[in-house]
Amino acid sequence: MDTVRPTWEPYEEHGDLTMRSNLPDTVFAFPKQRKEPLTDAQHVRNAVARFDQVLDVPNEDRALAFANIEKAARHYQVNLSEMNWHQLGIHPQRHREESAAQAVETKRERGELKQAAAKAVETKRKAGILKQAAAKAAGSAQGERRGGEQEFNESEEF
Repeated sequence: MDTVRPTWEPYEEHGDLTMRSNLPDTVFAFPKQRKEPLTDAQHVRNAVARFDQVLDVPNEDRALAFANIEKAARHYQVNLSEMNWHQLGIHPQRHREESAAQAVETKRERGELKQAAAKAVETKRKAGILKQAAAKAAGSAQGERRGGEQEFNESEEF
């Protein structure tokens, strides 16, 4: 069996919280899929716990992800009891959609859903993502209107 070379590199950005889209591929356990960021010890533990929840990933990518997790674990001094990715499991949780829907409903009942949404909007606002999305949407809407006017004008000529 060939040894997989990890691609993970430590990444620390100071200042505002780093958005997932700002992170380089080398920070992720699964770099091709940009899944499971390994930016600190807690994220390394989280990646181990959620390893089998990453779907539709070939075994080669799982081997690379485990090598990246191992390297990040050493860097952040996280003890791993697993020796290879097979020990982390490869089977996703059964009834995953139902569990997710139930979790959303629980958060809604607790009033946490609105808080989480508000926090996400505020984070995106600080990062300027909302302005970019609004500008893009406005540009698309104008293009659609222009296209509609053009079709209307063309039909008048007949």
